[in-house]
Amino acid sequence: MRQARYYHAGLAAEDSVLRRYLASGHALLARRFRGLRGEIDLVLARGDAVIFVEVKKSKSFEAAMGRIGAGQIARIYDTANEFLGAQPRGLLTEVRFDVALVNAHGEVRVLENALAP
Repeated sequence: MRQARYYHAGLAAEDSVLRRYLASGHALLARRFRGLRGEIDLVLARGDAVIFVEVKKSKSFEAAMGRIGAGQIARIYDTANEFLGAQPRGLLTEVRFDVALVNAHGEVRVLENALAP
């Protein structure tokens, strides 16, 4: 029961973040893109750039940010490289790695380039 609640809360957080990106002119390329090494919550485009977004929900923005570790960042990079391998410009594609934090009140804070390599 608890797992289902967390799963649905995560989907709702992703929905909020996605609406924010779409409202600012981004296009959705993939949702929950699954590669061999991991998953990326949202993959968006703005012009020729691809934006990979990790969404974290917790009681506070600080607690949400604290849930991202070095291992997860490495998996995000590996999965992003896998995604880019299927793009026309491949690894030459302009990319950005954002983190979108959602607190207990449903407020969203987007940190652009938060996972810059």
